[in-house]
Amino acid sequence: MKSFLLAPVFFLSAVIAGTSALAQTNQYPFQNPTMALEERVNNIVSLMTLDEKIAFFSSRPGVPRLGIRAMGHVEGLHGLARGGPSNWGRRNPVPTTIFPQAIGMAETWDTEVIHQAAAVEAYEVRYIAQNEKYGGRGGLIVRAPNADLGRDPRWGRTEECYGEDPFFNGTLVTAFVKGLQGDHPKYCQTASLLKHFFANSNEDLRDSSSSDFDEQLFREYYSVPFRMGFEDGGARCFMTSYNQWNHVPCTVQPVIRAVAINEWGVDGVICTDGGAAANLINPNRQHYYTNATQAAVGEIKAGINQFLDNTFAAGIRSALQTNLLTEAELDQNLKGTLRVFLRLGWLDPATNNPYASIGAAGEPEPWLSEKHKAVARLVTQKSIVLLKNTKNFLPLDKAKLKSIAVIGQRANEVLLDWYSGTPPYRISPVDGIKSKVGGDVTVNFTTNSDSAEAVKLARSSDVVILCVGNNPIGVPDGAWAKVSVPSEGREAVDRKSITLEQEDLIKQVYAANPKTVVVLISSFPYAINWTQQHVPAIVHLTHCSEEEGSALADVLFGDYNPAGRLVQTWPQSLDQLPPMMDYNIRNGRTYMYFKGQPLYPFGYGLSYTTFKYSGLKTSSPALAKGGAITVSVNVKNTGQRAGEEVVQLYVKHGQSALAHPAQELRGFKRVALQPGKTKTVEIPLAAGSLACWNTGKHSFVVEPGKLELRIGASSADIRLKKTVNIVN
Repeated sequence: MKSFLLAPVFFLSAVIAGTSALAQTNQYPFQNPTMALEERVNNIVSLMTLDEKIAFFSSRPGVPRLGIRAMGHVEGLHGLARGGPSNWGRRNPVPTTIFPQAIGMAETWDTEVIHQAAAVEAYEVRYIAQNEKYGGRGGLIVRAPNADLGRDPRWGRTEECYGEDPFFNGTLVTAFVKGLQGDHPKYCQTASLLKHFFANSNEDLRDSSSSDFDEQLFREYYSVPFRMGFEDGGARCFMTSYNQWNHVPCTVQPVIRAVAINEWGVDGVICTDGGAAANLINPNRQHYYTNATQAAVGEIKAGINQFLDNTFAAGIRSALQTNLLTEAELDQNLKGTLRVFLRLGWLDPATNNPYASIGAAGEPEPWLSEKHKAVARLVTQKSIVLLKNTKNFLPLDKAKLKSIAVIGQRANEVLLDWYSGTPPYRISPVDGIKSKVGGDVTVNFTTNSDSAEAVKLARSSDVVILCVGNNPIGVPDGAWAKVSVPSEGREAVDRKSITLEQEDLIKQVYAANPKTVVVLISSFPYAINWTQQHVPAIVHLTHCSEEEGSALADVLFGDYNPAGRLVQTWPQSLDQLPPMMDYNIRNGRTYMYFKGQPLYPFGYGLSYTTFKYSGLKTSSPALAKGGAITVSVNVKNTGQRAGEEVVQLYVKHGQSALAHPAQELRGFKRVALQPGKTKTVEIPLAAGSLACWNTGKHSFVVEPGKLELRIGASSADIRLKKTVNIVN
């Protein structure tokens, strides 16, 4: 969304503690926390005036007369954003724990650390909302995770998603949602609001463009991470996207009510994106309606209950006056926000809510705790992908080095993106490297991309660590919709190239000193073909982590063995991709349909050790249509170092009347192994996860027949195969 900033909210300490004068006197039935949720919701609605109902569709709904405090949303894709380049904290930014960008967290392939990171974020959300020092700023509804799919590396917001695979993204979305919301049977720590529903992966002309594809791709690809986030993760809120699907704006798409609400059980906040309501009537954008009244009718009937702009009230009022909307329709929608408020304990005393005491007077700021710092470092370590390591060039042995040259624009900074908060500290690559080698090795660095200075430094050093990559806000000052070079992208700007402009510097530095490690710190895939062919070692990580430099140094010097894996197919060139606006992925997108040889395949990543796979088995030779089996494989660390392997399970359908991709990911597990040790890795496989959408029947079906199981280290590195039968 655009930078529609939320105003701070200030209220008395008694309110911050989770009580109010009205709640204490039990003036209304809904103030009884033992009453059933729907009864409480119905009681509130019965007490609201029409003006209060209309106002409740705002981005900061509340009913002061009834003691219902207003609450808005906060951003939190990779840590709570109460600062950062977009100034989410407005006049009073607050530092928070900041993790790698979402695409980087995905590269951990580790649901446990994703859950941990989200839980850290949720705690800090509660702390700021409930701590008197911060005046209750923010809110408990978190706009995260991003469940969109990165179908094309040119998408300017690739950094916000978890990659190109629907099952993988849905699995990580589920983990993040559970981390945000907690596991209490009644109360949520925060409320996860998924964005952006749906098929939102182009920035250029996003306010008017249409993402066109068929019903099967909607069910099997574009909607899958959302469905999993709702059904498996327990999320109940989402934001609609700017774009259209088959020329119907997603802000008023019938699938909101028909699928998300009626099938998936979404009964919470369903909001527009900032300015989306205006897009509906703007003649230069969608122009789907001619006036605000029609737009309001379309949005309310679709299921919208919050508007992230200030144009809705007049349209709703006019629609009521002309009998295009009924008050009952307003009631039906606004109940969603009330359910979220109640699940958060927003209207209850603190007595039984385990999250209500977070941020109590005297509690230290959690982002300064060693616990939260340690989680940030762990997530960053696990996110790092080793792309190349010729003749075990890495890890570096500091005992054998006298001098290191750290070169490149990204060497002495930790860049933040548009949805980042402000971390309490930042450890840059050069900071991390200096700390790692201590005073025994001379570390010289330059961030000047002038080749003469870089080459001189490279020649005079034992080894070069060259840090290159994009600027996630496009230009140094973060000006909206601006980028400095064609390969950069951001919100409102798609990439026009995937060629790394800094590869010319890599060539010159390598010529001066072949003992060069390229550290690609980037939000996106890059076609670094020359670098892959010539430079001995390449490491990839993403921006924003407060522990960026520490984790990088841990990997470069062998204190952490990298095991991150790519979550997108990295092409060799744009010639391997369909046109940007072709949303039919069957025409050559993602590892499932990619044509030709990629630079790096989906699921790819190396280690400082090696692994051997053997003994692929299934708990049953057949898989019943309504059942499940366990797929197991033995994995042995055959190298000299402790390390982690990401075991990936793909499936290939046999002959079928329905269209299927070449293969599909259906399970994965990251496992740690000491040298010489073997583990049996078990991955569950439910028949339901193999269901395909039958367009004729408008339903999912599990087809009987043969299914090939493929176990490997990436989508292109399949080690073992086994066939099972799916039976009725």
